[in-house]
Amino acid sequence: MISQIRPAQLSEWLETARTHGAPVVLDVREPSELRVASIKADGFELITIPMGVIPPRLNELDPEQPIACLCHHGARSMQVASFLKARGFAHVANISGGINAWSSELDPTVPRY
Repeated sequence: MISQIRPAQLSEWLETARTHGAPVVLDVREPSELRVASIKADGFELITIPMGVIPPRLNELDPEQPIACLCHHGARSMQVASFLKARGFAHVANISGGINAWSSELDPTVPRY
């Protein structure tokens, strides 16, 4: 089962996740989306890999590291989280509501689009 966390719950998830290694937020949005709205790493490593190129770039991710997936609203990130889980990634979560919710719950300076 993949954990669903809201952006407002991220700091709690990060704290728990650290027992399994250094946590990562994997932003799976497209480069054009990243230019519109991006987050800053704060207490986690930020990795940006568009959803469509996750399979060929899978070796850039550590299956033992806790990973929380992020997209615009949470649908693409859920697909990536499921993909990772099916390939043996042990600690995977989906940031439900995506960067849209991130803006409203954590950081209103992040533009909504």
